[in-house]
Amino acid sequence: MKSILVFLFLTFLSSCAYFENEVFENNNQNIILEPEEEADDKSFFGPGYSFWKELRSVERGKIELSREYKNLKKKPNGYTSWIGHSSFIINNFDLNIITDPIFSERASPFSFFGPKRLIPPAIDYEDLPNIDVIVISHNHYDHLDKKTIKNLNRINPDIIYLVPLKLKKWFQSMGIKNVYEFNWWEEKKIKNTTFTFVPVQHWSRRGLFDRNKTLWGGWWIENDNIKLVHLGDTGYTNDFIEINKRFGSPDLAFIPIGAYAPRWIMKESHMNPEEALKTAFDLDAKKSIGMHWGTFILTTEPTEEPKKVLENLIAKKGLGKDFFSTIIPGKVYPFDRKSN
Repeated sequence: MKSILVFLFLTFLSSCAYFENEVFENNNQNIILEPEEEADDKSFFGPGYSFWKELRSVERGKIELSREYKNLKKKPNGYTSWIGHSSFIINNFDLNIITDPIFSERASPFSFFGPKRLIPPAIDYEDLPNIDVIVISHNHYDHLDKKTIKNLNRINPDIIYLVPLKLKKWFQSMGIKNVYEFNWWEEKKIKNTTFTFVPVQHWSRRGLFDRNKTLWGGWWIENDNIKLVHLGDTGYTNDFIEINKRFGSPDLAFIPIGAYAPRWIMKESHMNPEEALKTAFDLDAKKSIGMHWGTFILTTEPTEEPKKVLENLIAKKGLGKDFFSTIIPGKVYPFDRKSN
């Protein structure tokens, strides 16, 4: 029985190198191609045995947590705090927003098997303010968690969910009504904030037969006080240059820096710190925060390597530490309000 479950789980998380019968495509037409020399280390369902063996032996460091958010009785107007992975609580001077929420113990369709959290969520359900909007980048289990969505909807049924194209039905099947789905470049204004779904280079899948049947992307979040962009999950792509051409420079970019090894598998769908830094320049971001690291072991680089590599790059290039940094989960990162 266990071997069957393992087989099913590996199928769920199988390599993004296989794109047959896809519905949605990336703007980059060279979609996740494998080097021929690695062909003996894969199966029909994804990476081969050596990848899974190496994954089991990854150095499992635990990153520091802060209780600042939990202990702060009055939150500032305009801030973010990292819950873990790609999940942030954001107050943009107008709305309370959560990105890609996952509070569960595992990023998996199973409660007893699959990538387990290295750190607990730095912010618990009871710590949250009244949430206005939740944005979802794509449907992978580490970005869209059914138990978390059910709990958040139970706490506040008035939350508005902004999701990629073809994902609305998934939410409606749980009785959630305030759901709006988006193609790339489509937008919606909520109060004084405009949300635009922007293209990134990735893929989607939750089951055996739904590969790329729902879209993926990032979120541009803008009002008169601040411009933010959350890139979800992505490989390096020229889409970032186009985002800058259309919207200008974000005041803060949330950019993934982890889950990048081995490169022959992950290069097209996950950036390494060097590519993440290039992304910050392509966006012309005033400041950036690194995410998608330190929470789940999904790939074979050591847990704390993305942070260390990024910090070394910043120092080597003589950039300010706040130009592109990582933040401690649970710390409060205040925003600067634009002077109009």
